[in-house]
Amino acid sequence: MKEYKNSKELLDYIISKGVIVTNKDFALDKIKKYSYYSIINTYKDVFKDSSNNYKNSVTFDEIYSLYEFDKNIRSIFLKYILEIETVIKSLLAELLSLKYGIDNYLLKNNFDNNINSKIIQDNIDKINEEIAKQNGKHEAITHYINEYGFVPPFVLIKILTWGELSRLYSMLKQTDRQAISKEFKVPDNFLKQVMKNITMIRNICAHNDRMFSFHSKFLITFKIIDSSYKNKDNSTNVYMIMKSMQRLLDKNKSDEFERLVNLEIEKLKANIKSVGINLILYLMGFFNE
Repeated sequence: MKEYKNSKELLDYIISKGVIVTNKDFALDKIKKYSYYSIINTYKDVFKDSSNNYKNSVTFDEIYSLYEFDKNIRSIFLKYILEIETVIKSLLAELLSLKYGIDNYLLKNNFDNNINSKIIQDNIDKINEEIAKQNGKHEAITHYINEYGFVPPFVLIKILTWGELSRLYSMLKQTDRQAISKEFKVPDNFLKQVMKNITMIRNICAHNDRMFSFHSKFLITFKIIDSSYKNKDNSTNVYMIMKSMQRLLDKNKSDEFERLVNLEIEKLKANIKSVGINLILYLMGFFNE
């Protein structure tokens, strides 16, 4: 489409392409609320054949069900990402405070000397820029700068994004990374890999982008989780990230995480007919042989 079409015209367009719409009022309402691009353009590929035509009997309700499924699992993932984030931030703040002090911990010498010093300094500068930006906006940052002239680690972590947290962890000396990773009973390199992938998933959740078919070139050493898992496309998928996140959660939260995702899978299974649920699970990485 090369010209603007309103919601009614867009609905007519997908009908002309073979999508079955049993309830036009329902479909029109969803397109108006969530946009044609977010529902149709983002999820239609699953329902098309190799000639780029919709498969027989594809309905709007099925496409919308996949949209809802993806939205719901993003919310679930985000809930447990925030749990992991809270724990890692707490462990990091304690380590920096105890080992390097609360006022002079952001020094190049406190980080891994195997990493290019310019990279380390650039990241330290970015953190200090963020502190300066938050001064006058963030209550705790403002208080410590005004009262003491510095921001301690247990306050700094409040303003770190997942990306900044991941980079900061990656820059730590290996013994420091290991001190944190051992709390999760995983190697430090594995935790670094998972944090890198969680950063991307976190951004997807924040921007409401498609997640279920996500693949990352940043590989997780998944044999730690499942030595029999075959990952032939040499990338990290949603299933691998989910299982790796479960490893970082306590058992109750890990079980709850999996149960909630499985409930969404069962709901989707009941709502799609023109494609099998196994195709969705394959794209997520559940079946990757």
